[in-house]
Amino acid sequence: MTSESSPWKFPTITDEALAKLRAFLGRPVRRPEPYIDVASRDAIRHWAHGIGDRNPHWAAHRLAPPTILFAMDRIASGYVGGLPGIHAMYGGTDFRWRLPIREGDSIVGESILLDLVEKQSTFARRAVQQIYRTTFVNQDGAVVCEADSWCFRTERDTARERKKYPPADPHRYSPEEIAPIREAYRNEVMRGTEPRYWEDVTPGEALPEVVKGPLTVTSVVAFVQGWGSLYVRAHGLAFDLFDRHPALGIPNAFGVPEPPERVHWDDALARAVGVPAAYDYGPERVSWLGHLVTNWMGDAGFLRRLNVQVRRHNLIGDTTWCRGTVRARAVAEGRGEVTLDLQAVNQRGETIALGEAVVVLPRRGAGA
Repeated sequence: MTSESSPWKFPTITDEALAKLRAFLGRPVRRPEPYIDVASRDAIRHWAHGIGDRNPHWAAHRLAPPTILFAMDRIASGYVGGLPGIHAMYGGTDFRWRLPIREGDSIVGESILLDLVEKQSTFARRAVQQIYRTTFVNQDGAVVCEADSWCFRTERDTARERKKYPPADPHRYSPEEIAPIREAYRNEVMRGTEPRYWEDVTPGEALPEVVKGPLTVTSVVAFVQGWGSLYVRAHGLAFDLFDRHPALGIPNAFGVPEPPERVHWDDALARAVGVPAAYDYGPERVSWLGHLVTNWMGDAGFLRRLNVQVRRHNLIGDTTWCRGTVRARAVAEGRGEVTLDLQAVNQRGETIALGEAVVVLPRRGAGA
């Protein structure tokens, strides 16, 4: 017991540990076992259900939501190496797709440690942005997507002592507050088979918003069922993991080692790392904004880029409204491309994620 507020004492970022990690810059990263290797019919359905994407397009055309790549690679999802015992806060991903992901595709992610950027942090004094680049290659040897993903490594004790959050009081919803959320789900707009033509898009126009939440432990579990998690293991597999990476095994209230990932359902550990309560997974929020875009672009569109930065914690009990506007449109190498500004806002009016997307839309008279 190190203080009245936390029973844990965690390591700090040292120059020696950081130098050791820097030695791996530009080098290939050992690939952790992925949750799924093949975009099977079941895997596609589970991923879509996990992010709450009810678009019938995926089943009808035997395609996967593009963000299923999170379930096919743990590095892109926030699995980081080095700096043992230093917390990893997922910060975002910049996806750049070249091909759609079709049912039956076998996709492998090949990663390198791209960069380490030291940052002064109001959250935890010293922080390191740890950036990986993952290239996804399918069974034909074709590059499906290139993705840069990053986490912020923060000192848990420093963050907790700086923030000193009291236990969070989750938002309590009246029936009157639940009603518009239910109505938004009922009225969610999916473009579907009607093509959205590039010529018909106007800069400044808004995308039909998509609601997500209220976030519950149940919805977190649903996401993990589709995504697979980073460190959730049981029985002997869990102890094997902690033997390989001792700093991952943080004793719970019963003295049993569990992974730091439990900040997503354990309020006490969340507060111990400087967050007021359990919170969602960052890749989930990126995928929600991807869902917003694929609803809008319709079956004939292609999501070429999705770059999302996670800005604030999305706490259990919060509701997220995913919104977007058209920033610009242009012709690039004969393609009709539209750039979108994206935003995720909670019920308190706080922006919890920002991003942009580039979508290729069909052009009138230009063929498929």
